[in-house]
Amino acid sequence: MAAVYTATAVATGEGRAGGRAQSDDGQLDVTLAVPTGLGGPGGGTNPEQLFAAGWASCFHSALKSVAAREKVTLRDSAVVAHVGLLALETGYTIEAALDVEIGGLPQAEAERLVHLAHQVCPYSNATRGNVEVRLTTTTDDADR
Repeated sequence: MAAVYTATAVATGEGRAGGRAQSDDGQLDVTLAVPTGLGGPGGGTNPEQLFAAGWASCFHSALKSVAAREKVTLRDSAVVAHVGLLALETGYTIEAALDVEIGGLPQAEAERLVHLAHQVCPYSNATRGNVEVRLTTTTDDADR
């Protein structure tokens, strides 16, 4: 199967400890830093933040796409991704939580759309079976 799009980025310097990451088109150009929560100086982004931003935006696009396919109008939707770094005996792994907020829909309908989006989102598909993911759906519907 051929890729429909390929993103390219390069990391240089000291990696997450003061390096830099740049996309080949120049749209992404960030300084990397170990977060203060890991004993670092902070002052830059890190791979977990970049992964969380990518997954949140990708999942939100998947949600919008699924809703359009199902002829459901979404309003006031957002996806908050939390990516945790977990220590293993021989390295690290990640865990994730996706908090999906959808306004104007009953809880059951919102949860159905989130489930469908989780089946469509490339990040969800790539991590399925490898990363523990918790999905939470909230609505402003009074009947939930």
